[in-house]
Amino acid sequence: MRCTGDRGLRMTEDEFDEFYTASFARVTGQVYAMIGNRDEAQECVQEAFVRAWAHRRKLERSEHPEAWVRTTAYRLAVNRWRRTSRSRRAPDRAVSPPTRTAPPSEDHVALVAALRLLPEAQRRALVLHHVCDLPVQAVAAEVGVPEGTVKARLSRGRAALAALLSPEIGDDPGTLPEGARHV
Repeated sequence: MRCTGDRGLRMTEDEFDEFYTASFARVTGQVYAMIGNRDEAQECVQEAFVRAWAHRRKLERSEHPEAWVRTTAYRLAVNRWRRTSRSRRAPDRAVSPPTRTAPPSEDHVALVAALRLLPEAQRRALVLHHVCDLPVQAVAAEVGVPEGTVKARLSRGRAALAALLSPEIGDDPGTLPEGARHV
């Protein structure tokens, strides 16, 4: 799940197809880690690629088209969550054929479960920095906060993850370290 392939592209249909094929699974994994719902991540990433095709001229000028798609997918997920929480009903979904992927490992499941317990800002910073391998400066630019804020979120998020993933603590989020719940 590395964020590679980010470069400015002159997007022909074939090049866009290659970009999609090379990036879809990686971006889906990254958005899944940020939001904690694989189906929702897949739907949002698909929609982000539809928007990317519609805005491919903008994407051609972008130095990081994969970051554009990831940010768009994340924003779509947040907007869906807001609409769903306001309406208190499940969103309508088209039935899509099941994808064939290997089941996640126990460590992966534990990590995603622990990430879900973190505040959204810490979770997003951790995923962008550690899963996407973005430097602190790039994370700050993508989420629109100062670098010091990203560093604080990373520090608190790491401490919280360490506590949550420790075998002595287990699933008790009440034992998070001081400050781990702060944004």
